[in-house]
Amino acid sequence: MKIVILERNTVGTDVSVDCLNELGEVVIYPNTLQEEVEGRINDAEIIIANKSPLNEITLKNAEKVKLICEFATGYDNVDLEYCKRRGIKVANVVNYSTASVAQHTFALCFYVLEKLRYYDEYVKSGEYAGQRGFSNFDIPFTELDGKTWGIVGMGNIGRKVAQIAEAFDCKVIFYSASGNSSCTDYERVDFDVLLRESDFLSLHCPLSDKTRNLIDLDALKKMKKTAILINVARGPVVNDADLYAALTNDIIAGAGLDVTGTEPMRDENPLSTIKDSNKLIITPHLAWASTEARNRVVEETHKNIEAFLNGKERNIVNL
Repeated sequence: MKIVILERNTVGTDVSVDCLNELGEVVIYPNTLQEEVEGRINDAEIIIANKSPLNEITLKNAEKVKLICEFATGYDNVDLEYCKRRGIKVANVVNYSTASVAQHTFALCFYVLEKLRYYDEYVKSGEYAGQRGFSNFDIPFTELDGKTWGIVGMGNIGRKVAQIAEAFDCKVIFYSASGNSSCTDYERVDFDVLLRESDFLSLHCPLSDKTRNLIDLDALKKMKKTAILINVARGPVVNDADLYAALTNDIIAGAGLDVTGTEPMRDENPLSTIKDSNKLIITPHLAWASTEARNRVVEETHKNIEAFLNGKERNIVNL
């Protein structure tokens, strides 16, 4: 089998992909631009990708392709229907980043909630050394204990976040954007109740027609002025311009974002002008990317290919 890895660097150069050499002839590209995809996969039998578009345009001359593997859980870069018509199976990696994303959800929350940037700079600037008292709490912060943690998307990550929030003695409520959630461990509420009651609202849903711009200005106005929004799902779930308006007009207290409407975030995005880290922290889509999670991506991709070569279906998303 000829295996073409289109975006090897998406799992980090500190993580080895050598295990894939056991499965066939591996051709590696560090990164691949959209216009380069077609030329690089013409003789591939297995393609490993992450964001590269794999559709009729790019796959039309790739007559040997039998399997597409994602170095990810998401597969919106692949035209599943076209692949199904062609008999090309598509496999993703599931549950590899649950611990990492859940951890980062709370890292973002605490950074904003406890004003950590301000207090770190207060100490390092020498101001703390120059004061008489032993403590400083100029900017008040609150506890999670007794608060309500709202969740959109009660999949593996949402459930992990719910468990951690419960450990902090939060009440957990959730909204199912798809309407298909089978979760009965936590209270399911409608969207308006979620917005109205949540002290912390974290997003863990896939991007779909139902979730695109789910958090717009109308939704933000229904939230508590003291609320903190966390988005570790997909950027377009939140309307960036509306969030900017909400933060600069004190409609909500703060936000922690690992994703934005475009990635990388462009200069014209109004959120880029908010320099106050007490209100907003933005990280570069790294919530999923702990060392352990990135190693799991490679290991699980290896297992997906190995299963396919043995005539078994593992994590196939277009059956």
